[in-house]
Amino acid sequence: MNHKIKSLIFKSLDILPNKFGYGVYHQLQKFLNRNSVNYKIKTNDSSFNEALKILAKATIELKNKTIFELGSGWAPIIPYFFTYFAKASKVVTYDINEHYDAKTIAKLNAYFSSEFNINVVTKKGTYELPSNISYYPNKNLANSGSISDDSVDLIFSRFVLEHIPPEDLVKIHENFAQNLPKPFHILHMISPSDHRAYNDSSLSYYDFLKYSAEAWKKNHTKFDYHNRLRLPDYLDIFKNAGFEVVSLDYDTCDKTSEKYKKFKELTLHKDFENYTEEELLAGSINVLLRMS
Repeated sequence: MNHKIKSLIFKSLDILPNKFGYGVYHQLQKFLNRNSVNYKIKTNDSSFNEALKILAKATIELKNKTIFELGSGWAPIIPYFFTYFAKASKVVTYDINEHYDAKTIAKLNAYFSSEFNINVVTKKGTYELPSNISYYPNKNLANSGSISDDSVDLIFSRFVLEHIPPEDLVKIHENFAQNLPKPFHILHMISPSDHRAYNDSSLSYYDFLKYSAEAWKKNHTKFDYHNRLRLPDYLDIFKNAGFEVVSLDYDTCDKTSEKYKKFKELTLHKDFENYTEEELLAGSINVLLRMS
C-alpha cells in the first residue's frame, strides 16, 4: 500500500474516539490477513529462534524461569513459544493497548493442539490463555508503580521499542532497574528502519531521517508511531539506566545495494548529521542487557 494512502487512513482513524478508531484499525488488520494465526506463527518463529540462539550463547537457561514480555501485540505467540518450546514456568505480558481477540486465541489453542500435539490447558477469563500466561493490557510501564516487584528472569521485546516515545523508554528502563528484583536480563529486538518502506518500495528504509522532529510528528499517528532513535540513542538509554550490555548485534547495509543507494540520495535533517553512517544504517538490532 502506498505510504500516503496508508497515512491518510491512519490520520482519519486518529480523529475518531479511541474505541471506534481502534475498532476500525483491528478490522483493517484482519482484512490485511495480519490477524491470522498462520501469519502470526510465521512472523514470530524466526525471531524466537534467533532469541534462543542469543540466550544460549550467553548461557541463559529459560526452563522453569519467569519471562516478562514488553509489548503483547495482537496475540500471545511469543508467550506460547516460551511456555511450550522453552519450558518457561510463567510468562507475563504487558501492553499499552488491548489488541487480543478471544476468537484468535481460541484458534491459536487449536493450532498448537493440532500442529504440535500440545494439550493447551486454559484458565477462565476474558481470554482462554494457558494457566501460566498472564495478560496485562492498557498498562503504561513508563508510569511509576505500574511495574510489580515480582521476580522475573528475563524481559523480552520484539519490534516494540521503536514504537515507544524516547522519554517513555527512559522511564520504562528506570522502572525496571529500580523496581524489579535483581539479577535479571533483558533481550530487545529492535527494528529501527522506516516501517513505511516495508509496504511501499518507493521509499528508502531511512526516509524518515530527512524530517525535522516537528515535520515527522505530523507524518504519523498513534497507529503508526515510530521514534527514529538510532543505535547509540538506544545504548545510551540502557546504560544510563544502569544496564550492562552483554551482547549486541545488528545488520549493516551493503554499499552495493539499492537500499544503500536510496539512503545516499537522501538529504538528512541536521538532527542526524552527527551520527556515523554505521550508526544511522544499523538495522535489526538485538541487544542483551543485564542488571546485577
